[in-house]
Amino acid sequence: MNENSAYQEEVWDELIGGKLVAMSPRPAINHTRVSGNIFGIFRNYLKGKQCEPFPDGVDLYLSEEDRFIPDFMVVCDPDKIKPNGVYGAPELVVEVLSPSTMENDRTRKKDTYAGCGVPEYWIVSPGDKSIEQYLLRDGQFVLHGAYTLYPDWMLEQMSEEERSAVKTHFKCSLYDDLEIRIDDVFYRTV
Repeated sequence: MNENSAYQEEVWDELIGGKLVAMSPRPAINHTRVSGNIFGIFRNYLKGKQCEPFPDGVDLYLSEEDRFIPDFMVVCDPDKIKPNGVYGAPELVVEVLSPSTMENDRTRKKDTYAGCGVPEYWIVSPGDKSIEQYLLRDGQFVLHGAYTLYPDWMLEQMSEEERSAVKTHFKCSLYDDLEIRIDDVFYRTV
């Protein structure tokens, strides 16, 4: 598209450490599928419950210097939800890695989420089909688990013992009865 086009792409940005950071280019299809799959899992589970899931596109105001747009979050305090976004730490934040956001997701944003008291943080890689689950301990995130969706060809090369050790699901720390199936997170990704 050129600048004379009737269509203009919406520019999304985040405020990270007081600096505006453009979120471009927009996410690839696998990124969108993964964040949508995660939203669907939690939307179905939380239906009729107090906590509310939010998909990509909702502003999260954490401080004067930090306004993020996480790929997914769960908020249990309805007072934090305002017409223009969420104000204060959610209970769960998920960032789906993109080449242009990966460094901030793993450093500044991760540290800010921990400092603001987010109890659980996931970093999801569509390319590796992996999930890192971090839990807040003494003001810092500690890796609780790392999960990967192995391709069939790799599973076929494993011994029976290795295959039986592969984790196919995990639990969100917020809910004892919600099992996250790794293949559901990466459904339809290529």
